[in-house]
Amino acid sequence: MYRILRKEKLSPEVFRFTLSCPMIARERKAGQFVIIQKGGDFEERIPLTIADSDKEKGTIDIVFQAVGEGTHRLAMMNEGDEIENVLGPLGRPTDIKKYGKVVLVGGGVGVAPLYPIAKAMKEEGNDIRIIIGARNKSLVIEEEEMRALDEDLIVVTDDGSYGRKGLVTMPLEELLVSEKPDLVVVIGPAVMMRAASELTLKYSTPTIASLNTIMIDGTGMCGGCRVSIGGKTKFVCVDGPEFDAHQVDWQNLMSRQRTFREFEGEMHHRCHAEYGIKEGEA
Repeated sequence: MYRILRKEKLSPEVFRFTLSCPMIARERKAGQFVIIQKGGDFEERIPLTIADSDKEKGTIDIVFQAVGEGTHRLAMMNEGDEIENVLGPLGRPTDIKKYGKVVLVGGGVGVAPLYPIAKAMKEEGNDIRIIIGARNKSLVIEEEEMRALDEDLIVVTDDGSYGRKGLVTMPLEELLVSEKPDLVVVIGPAVMMRAASELTLKYSTPTIASLNTIMIDGTGMCGGCRVSIGGKTKFVCVDGPEFDAHQVDWQNLMSRQRTFREFEGEMHHRCHAEYGIKEGEA
């Protein structure tokens, strides 16, 4: 059993849990993830990137958005409750080394898994710049943590309700021109990562994208997380989650992600009705 030590609401339907997971905290590296099962073996398996960890305290942080039934039920848990299964750390860790200038771009909930990578890149001695984006002010997360790493943090919102109005690709192109970074790391919705990838390709800047796919077992057996990278089939859970963004077949990825979108929408509204949750609450 893994106890929830802290629960924090970051934005409407986005939550951070601090979990007691000493062994995972000790072994985890930036970029890796865990699979959560709230109850027994027949519960939904939810893959979530480790947003932070503390080896001394034996804790890890996970950040998630309540979308379907599994994440809504997870969001309704409280401090002191216990999660039955936490499997990890899984996936290949980020290749942290001295690149030089690194620009890190996060969109929506993707800002959370970007944080440990940004932190590790800075600790390695890289000169980092960070861009984070969201649809509106209420959905901006991790601003304080990111600003502690980059005092010139750039925040953008689609509607202009906070920071700069626009998409993350606008300040990204400015930095590609002015900073000429040695590496770009991008995490967020696939459509955003694709746009960033197309932009960095234009400037011949190496780019890493962390992919979020359908996933079941997390060990490469089910094939649900398969993606096409440079024309070859790869599995996000064991070969990723990070890949060369310029080699990703983005159309294939987004097509697969849409497979259960209608069902997810139905479940989202059903969960709100069944659990008596108002929009933006949990």
